[in-house]
Amino acid sequence: NTLAQAQTRLGLQTKLFVLNAKAINISELYGVLDPVTRDWTDGLLSKTFRDICKPTEKNEKRYVVFDGDVDALWVENMNSVMDDNKVLTLPNGERIRLASHCAL
Repeated sequence: NTLAQAQTRLGLQTKLFVLNAKAINISELYGVLDPVTRDWTDGLLSKTFRDICKPTEKNEKRYVVFDGDVDALWVENMNSVMDDNKVLTLPNGERIRLASHCAL
C-alpha cells in the first residue's frame, strides 16, 4: 500500500489487486477444467490476470499483491504455473502474459 500511495503522489496512478492465496483452494485460485465437458472455469488469479492485463490509455501501474502466509507448497504451485517471462500457464494450456504495466 505504501508503494501505491507513493507512486500515486508522484503522478503514477497505481492499483492494487490483493489476494490471499491460502484462503482458497488451488482450483479456486487458478481455475478448473471440467473433465467431462472440457469447459474451463477461471479461478481468482486467472480472472485477475485477465483483468489487469487489459490495455489502458492511462499512465498507471497495476500490482497483484499476495497477502497472507507463504508456504513451500504454495510457492511450488506458483512456480509450476508462472515462468520467468511473467507468463501464467493455466491447466487448460492457455498462457496469459503479464503486460508491461503489471507486476506481482
